[in-house]
Amino acid sequence: MNKPLNLPLKKIAELVKGKVYGDENLVITSLARIEEAQKGDLTFLYLSTYEKFFENTAASAIMVKTGFNKSRNDLSYIEVDHPEQAFSFIIMNFFSQQIILEGIDETAFVHPSSALGENVALGKNVVVGANCVLGKNVKIFHNSVLLENVKVGDDSIIYQNVSIREDCKIGKGVIIHAGAVIGADGFGYQKDDKGVYNKIPQIGNVVIEDDVEIGANTTIDRATLGSTRIMKGAKIDNLVQIAHNVTVGTNTVISAQSGVSGSVKIGNNVIVAGQVGIAGHLEITDNVVLMAQSGVPKTISKPGLYFGYPAKEARTAKILEAHFRNFPEYVERIKKLEEEIKKLKEELPGKKT
Repeated sequence: MNKPLNLPLKKIAELVKGKVYGDENLVITSLARIEEAQKGDLTFLYLSTYEKFFENTAASAIMVKTGFNKSRNDLSYIEVDHPEQAFSFIIMNFFSQQIILEGIDETAFVHPSSALGENVALGKNVVVGANCVLGKNVKIFHNSVLLENVKVGDDSIIYQNVSIREDCKIGKGVIIHAGAVIGADGFGYQKDDKGVYNKIPQIGNVVIEDDVEIGANTTIDRATLGSTRIMKGAKIDNLVQIAHNVTVGTNTVISAQSGVSGSVKIGNNVIVAGQVGIAGHLEITDNVVLMAQSGVPKTISKPGLYFGYPAKEARTAKILEAHFRNFPEYVERIKKLEEEIKKLKEELPGKKT
């Protein structure tokens, strides 16, 4: 999947019609998100939300907008007008996703306590791809699919019709209920000059840590780069959509029909009630409760109870809601007051008639 690039920075700049500042012969081996990048990686920066990662990124090179303040001398830069488009172009032209599997691949490893066979650990029509590793006492029910390089930890249960795509990692004691899809492509497209949406290969994965439970028909998308991560002890209800590059913190609970947009970071011990929607690239701090049907369009940095759209602290939201319900009465009262003021003005001494 995430194969080495091994391209000099100069060549990459030529491909995206950019200008190099720094070492044009620097060899780039891979692509990464700015907060996860390491030596040899090329990353990019186009949203101000991510500028906080610039000072500490370990990347070797970075794509930036023309005129960006290149204050770090240890980095090389590619200047382009649209870094997100240029970076997507590199992904689209050097990475692909083509995997065809059936049956149990001979390179898959299954722990002896999880012996193959119907009604034992692997049920009917289960597909296990190359280099998959299944730990102790794993149970995988019929019609489930594990693609290449999937790892499933000890004592995990994967129910009927679950799909876990390539390179995903499932921890110990994880329960994944029927119909869930782990590692489907994130909703990633780049619109070109002709208005056509071109698919960006999603070359990351999903990491589900220990003791997580995932409800039926929930979907957790693979990252464009890096990992979509569900941290230890999180509990996710049925029919939840978690987009690419989301992080869900430890012991966080997400209820049914909620949707989390791309690159959101949800903290620890958060409660997301039913039908909550969270916009992309936001952060929800620890110990937040989002009440049912709330909409979150901006970062929440203070713990507490939140409600409504846009989500506000619950006490404020309830006061506003009470006023909204009384609007018709307020309108009538204002009309009457205006009429009374008009009469009083007409009765003032010296009023010309």
